Amino acid sequence: MTAVRVAIAGASGRMGKMLVEAALKDEGVELVAAFDRQGAPAIGHDAGEGIGVTSGVRITEDAAAAIAAADCVIDFTRPEGTLVHLAHAVQAGKAMVIGTTGFDAAGKAAISEAAKTIPLVFAPNMAVGVNAVFKLLDVAARILAEGYDVEVIETHHRFKVDAPSGTALRMGEIVAQALDRELDECAAYGRHGVTGERKAETIGFSAIRGGDVVGDHTVLFAGIGERIEITHKSGSRMSYALGSLRAARFLAGRGKGLFDMQDVLGLR
Repeated sequence: MTAVRVAIAGASGRMGKMLVEAALKDEGVELVAAFDRQGAPAIGHDAGEGIGVTSGVRITEDAAAAIAAADCVIDFTRPEGTLVHLAHAVQAGKAMVIGTTGFDAAGKAAISEAAKTIPLVFAPNMAVGVNAVFKLLDVAARILAEGYDVEVIETHHRFKVDAPSGTALRMGEIVAQALDRELDECAAYGRHGVTGERKAETIGFSAIRGGDVVGDHTVLFAGIGERIEITHKSGSRMSYALGSLRAARFLAGRGKGLFDMQDVLGLR
């Protein structure tokens, strides 16, 4: 099997370094390019320097050239940067794996439009375990459709800039869909002051930020006399990196289309 040639965006960041490490260990992929924002201190350095290895690939600030050199670009940066990289991928006809979160409606629409031209995996969380939880939530919500209140609680490190997390929102979407609700209409994001009695159809969200927590997510189904909690805890970003490489391999040889990790894992 021919290895998938990958380019990694934001290669000197926390997630970028993890992606470089995972790619160098995965026989199914070949790291051929790494890039970062203009002026980043790591520009010109070996992509493996941050993890104490030599990769033979130097970090560049030329995103277009890096993407053109690969079969697939993997991006966990910020929405504004990801959309620029997406345009380069479309222009070069390259596949893309997007793990970036925090997109607004226009950003999501741009991703959907790009998928008419190139193959894309876009998912709020690339970890295999989290995607197993997504499947479990759909089943649980259908069973617990009556008499149970739903709350989504997520915890992340102090540096995370968006809330609730993309994973938490996806969990809420899955539960809402299973219960035949519209999340935009039933979501409650935090509570303060005299809120009144809880409405039965509400799906609540609580976001905690602190320390170096990689990511913890719990969906609580609270009934009368019992509680069911479905929890996933990430101890390392490596789970996201491994899932994204699996997604890159999934895209190999595929035509245009928008996929997520449920497609990659065959959970549809």
